[in-house]
Amino acid sequence: MQKIDVLYEDNHIIAINKKVSDIVQGDKTGDAPMSDFVKEYLKTKYNKPGNVFIGVPHRIDRPTSGVILFAKTSKALTRLNEMFREKDSIKKIYWAIVKNEPRNPADRLENYLVKDEAKNKSFVCSSETNGAKHAILEYRQLAKSDNFFLLEIELLTGRHHQIRAQLAHIDCPIKGDLKYGFPRSNPDGGISLHARSIEMIHPVQKTSLRIVAPVPNDSLWNYFETHAE
Repeated sequence: MQKIDVLYEDNHIIAINKKVSDIVQGDKTGDAPMSDFVKEYLKTKYNKPGNVFIGVPHRIDRPTSGVILFAKTSKALTRLNEMFREKDSIKKIYWAIVKNEPRNPADRLENYLVKDEAKNKSFVCSSETNGAKHAILEYRQLAKSDNFFLLEIELLTGRHHQIRAQLAHIDCPIKGDLKYGFPRSNPDGGISLHARSIEMIHPVQKTSLRIVAPVPNDSLWNYFETHAE
């Protein structure tokens, strides 16, 4: 059984710190998804004889790390699906290590994005473009090193490759993100984008909940985690 990093668990939900390269749900690659690993973990931990229910209310890109929520009950899944559709129900914070310092230390980015299916890539476009979707995020700079800058991003809409495309558009490509303009890949094949935290009202218990994912264990991420303001 693949080891998973459990950040939070109760009777209704479980949160995992996803590693770079893990996929959340099965895709055309045929690689085993995290949902399978979570089922195995629950089956073993609670000695369940039959099938284990796991619902997938959201995803993050394969080369991205960070917090992912899974539902352990159908009631939690239905409510989480609704919450992820509603813009203000769940606060999603990401950290990104970028190549260039943004012109403004904090800003709100509003663009229209269109997805190119053949290239599996999103592009900033005009609002009149066929298939264009409104994309909004807010960022602030938290720290800098000799060569890189750490941005904290609040994702206000959930578009395909939204953070990657919008940051590249302001000439701040994410470290390791060859698809969006960074010149070199990261050693682990991922990109330096991390789903740092999720904050919400619990879908069943109705209590306040904030789940934070520690950053990947490498020297640059560790530096930024200790220097973030």
